[in-house]
Amino acid sequence: MNQYHKLGGSGALSPAIKNLLLANGVMFFLSIVNPTLGNILNYQFALSAQGVFGEFKIWQLVSYMFLHGGFWHIFFNMFILWMFGTELEYKWGTNEFLKYYFLTGIGGGIFNLFLSGEPTIGASAAVYGIMIAYAISYPDRLVYIYFLFPVKVKYMMGFLALFSFFSTIGPNTSNIAHAAHFGGMVIGFIYLKWWYLFYKVKGLFGANMSGSSSGDSASKMSYTRGGTGDKRDYYRKRIDELLDKINKVGYLNLTDEEKKLLDEGSRYLREHDKENLN
Repeated sequence: MNQYHKLGGSGALSPAIKNLLLANGVMFFLSIVNPTLGNILNYQFALSAQGVFGEFKIWQLVSYMFLHGGFWHIFFNMFILWMFGTELEYKWGTNEFLKYYFLTGIGGGIFNLFLSGEPTIGASAAVYGIMIAYAISYPDRLVYIYFLFPVKVKYMMGFLALFSFFSTIGPNTSNIAHAAHFGGMVIGFIYLKWWYLFYKVKGLFGANMSGSSSGDSASKMSYTRGGTGDKRDYYRKRIDELLDKINKVGYLNLTDEEKKLLDEGSRYLREHDKENLN
């Protein structure tokens, strides 16, 4: 892997990134040119406990991501989104990228509601989710802090995660939504590691019931051949391999064929484990 890979890909805007930049830019422009409209937008679409719980404005969990409090706020959010998100979108596909973006943004908003309670706006939670995804996918890539100091992405995100955590549990003397940042990273990490965590936890309870793998003999098998025992061994080996890959680069970096195999194998093993217990 080339650790000096250029962030932002080739510089061309991917479809989701382009539309997100446009939507955020339009909302910011409207709030600047018409302050009265800006106040209305903030009242209706900024995320607040009163809005969500008191007035049942559930849409605020999404709409707050498209509002920003100033030029530098929107500039850095959109710049980082382009810098880290472009390659991920080309790798995952636009639909998966958008699903992940909004999941982390909504998750960060929920964290902010329960851990902070302060009103918030901005795409930062989703952007932090994108950065954690990039760190999982390309941990040894270098970024330049202030364009001068090279740091591996995994170390930068480790620092930001710790900083956001301690800023969340401690007194917040700034207007930065640390709880939302931390929530975006946590939700993104859990989502990307979901299958790995799920099977590892399941393995703690099912290891004694599932039997043991046959090791090297399974590598020569195809799940379309052999008896039931051979097929179980094959699926166990392949699932272990896929879980190792998920642990390194996240679920979304599996190919469609690998995702299908993971689902198919887990379903097959569940069914036959139940048969063994009957």
